[in-house]
Amino acid sequence: MSLFQRLRNRSTTRRAGGTGYRRGIGLVGALIVVAILAVAGLGWYWSQSPAAFDVVAATAQRMPEGRDPQSVPGSVTTATLMNVAGRLLDKPGGYIGNDVMPPGVIMDNMPNWEFGVIVQVRDLAQALRNDMSRSRSQSTEDTDLAIAEPQFNFPSDSWWFPASEKEYRKGIDAVDRYFTRLIDKDNADTQFYARADNLNAWLGLVNKRLGSLAQRLSASVGEYRYNTDLAGDRAARQATPGRGASVVAETPWLQIDDVFYEARGSTWALMHFLRAVRVDFAGVLEDKNAEASMDQIIRSLEQSQRPVWSPVVLNGDGFGLLANHSLTMASYIARANAAIIELRRLLSEG
Repeated sequence: MSLFQRLRNRSTTRRAGGTGYRRGIGLVGALIVVAILAVAGLGWYWSQSPAAFDVVAATAQRMPEGRDPQSVPGSVTTATLMNVAGRLLDKPGGYIGNDVMPPGVIMDNMPNWEFGVIVQVRDLAQALRNDMSRSRSQSTEDTDLAIAEPQFNFPSDSWWFPASEKEYRKGIDAVDRYFTRLIDKDNADTQFYARADNLNAWLGLVNKRLGSLAQRLSASVGEYRYNTDLAGDRAARQATPGRGASVVAETPWLQIDDVFYEARGSTWALMHFLRAVRVDFAGVLEDKNAEASMDQIIRSLEQSQRPVWSPVVLNGDGFGLLANHSLTMASYIARANAAIIELRRLLSEG
């Protein structure tokens, strides 16, 4: 073979190798794009919060056939606690607040929504254990509810040995055992006391949670606030030196959407709990002429669950050109909280 033919063959081989290399690079690039789109699509699907549900109908599914949930005080509230916690774990993607793999690890809105839900679950479990299931402060607490409350208070970001969702499942199972005994006609030892003081105690927890959320949401736009930490008591003291007469309250820019979705999760759970309480404490609310106050609270929380059409949480000025989703959410929460304060006053009156 001549020198010219050998050189031409070598050049052809190089071109063929270069073509194969470029094809390989193109294939790898296409696979990367497909993977990114798949992760993005899965992340969008996992970001969908569960739909609202009928608390009475959901309770009826747990009752013996032919048994009316409204005939057993406490059954709707207890079942709703289990249903809300169950939907937290069984929604699309499951519980992702402790994920360490994509897309869960790169998502922040849904984990904050989940945290808002679990905080309300913890508060109701505490009230159920300490107040609603006990006749008086000196009575013995329910053994299963004593297990459920600390299980729900397990850290929300543990992914291994043990995982958060496994501990929350144990809490649901413990509440389910209490529920089974509660609806048993032959079991007189398990009770739920639908009294005004018990409802008022739980609403006190709700009052503080909503007040905190409203303040954090309002701080999406920086503003000066008067320091009222010790207002109303001349003898009041605090552990460290107080701040000045006015303080600046502002949520860091990167945390604005976190607070917003935490509030969305908290109000979603609370909306269902109040619907359940509306059923179990119907006699108390009627006696206090407080049905309208409860209905107004529920209506405000329902409005807080309206769809968010913007792809991002906007943070415009209060009267600016752009919307401020945090201030809108804060207005619904503040209105619900004001109605809760009024409801607590009615419940505390003789």
